[in-house]
Amino acid sequence: MAGQQLIDNEKRAQQKARAIASDIYLYNKQRIEEALLADTFFDDPELSDLITEGRDLFRAAVTPELFKRNFYDRAIVDRVVKPMAALKSPIW
Repeated sequence: MAGQQLIDNEKRAQQKARAIASDIYLYNKQRIEEALLADTFFDDPELSDLITEGRDLFRAAVTPELFKRNFYDRAIVDRVVKPMAALKSPIW
């Protein structure tokens, strides 16, 4: 994000985290569903790479203090995992 100012506002940081997580969900819904059904969500290398890439994007967009607040990981739970709560997964 060269030339762009880092997000230093909590609300904007949360919005950025949710937007990144929502994109991961939107473009990978089938893969996420399959991984949750097979209890491989945390073992799927492609999903892991996507989540890591999103985390790196979030880290580059916000101040270090806001990154430490764990907004991104909460957004992954809220925007990627929770929408699949109705699945009959062994995870829950």
